[in-house]
Amino acid sequence: MTIPLFERFPRLERHVPYLPLGSWPTPVRELARLSRRLGTRVFVKCDDRSAVPYGGNKVRKLEFSLGRALAGGARTVITFGCAGSNHALATAMYARAHNLFPVSVLMPQPNAAYVRRNLLRHLATGARMEAADSWPQSLSLSARLAEEYRGRDGAAPLIIAAGGSSAEGVLGFVNAAFELKAQIDGGLLPRPDRIYVTLGTMGTAAGLFLGCGIAGIDTIITAVRVVPAAVASAGAFHALCAQTRALLAAAGCAGPETVTGGPDIRGGWLGAGYAEFSREGMDAVAMAAELEQLHLDGTYTGKTMAALIGDAQQGVLRGKTVLFWNTLNSVPSGQSAAAADFRLLPAPFHRYFTEPLQPLDPDR
Repeated sequence: MTIPLFERFPRLERHVPYLPLGSWPTPVRELARLSRRLGTRVFVKCDDRSAVPYGGNKVRKLEFSLGRALAGGARTVITFGCAGSNHALATAMYARAHNLFPVSVLMPQPNAAYVRRNLLRHLATGARMEAADSWPQSLSLSARLAEEYRGRDGAAPLIIAAGGSSAEGVLGFVNAAFELKAQIDGGLLPRPDRIYVTLGTMGTAAGLFLGCGIAGIDTIITAVRVVPAAVASAGAFHALCAQTRALLAAAGCAGPETVTGGPDIRGGWLGAGYAEFSREGMDAVAMAAELEQLHLDGTYTGKTMAALIGDAQQGVLRGKTVLFWNTLNSVPSGQSAAAADFRLLPAPFHRYFTEPLQPLDPDR
């Protein structure tokens, strides 16, 4: 399958495995009512319906990560996340669809209705779900699991980085920038002065930052941090970009050695912590739903939209065109998973069904 990245770098297709999963390009649309409310022109990139049965930003990364797994002869993939991880769930679903066995190492997080839904959908995939109390424990557990499955499969499993944010995964959003460039050139939207995107494991923002530079889109990537600064620091961001540039260079594909300037890494919107819903974030979720029927969440996209709204209210975006990159899955799920008995889950995950939801959860 030819994608914009391979059209730009034909040699890359021979060096980097790729597994088509999504429906590309994802649409862009103007958020007219929100634009009038904020006094600036706002568009959305609809990655929320990037694929079936599960959309969102993880699909673009998995096209390269699972492509590598299949090309390398892996039979098992191991990845990480918190209990309600969208990435771990998407990995399990798409791995299963391509005859790979998924193993998910999941850490604790604040309780929310979406955590319950994701855990039950995860259970329905048949993935192995292991609980870890911390990131260091996740790493040691994954190493033991890798040895176990190497012996069972006769082949090394592929360990996929948290959030899918390896150099291969970042290529998914370098490609997305070329996709966006074609939409701009085709008149579907003006060139955005700023692109607002969530900053978690950093792969999405890093890919857009690199890709826009290579594709010649003169824009500012405003990456809104939804994890602690120690997890998504400027240094870690640029290291991930450097690893991706090295991957391109190793395939003989010339991109710019440096990208002019840097991303606008935005703190101040995390609230009490990762996956803790904030009042500003939930107000943004409500505004997007009321004005545009745009489905956002309290952990990631709501906080990102809150930053965009805050900038507009402060006059920062007056006269500008901005693009909000919707990274959340909004593909409806079937009811069978939701009706499953949570007691079929491994015991460490039962507490999410017996303990109360956090105070700002709209499903509380």
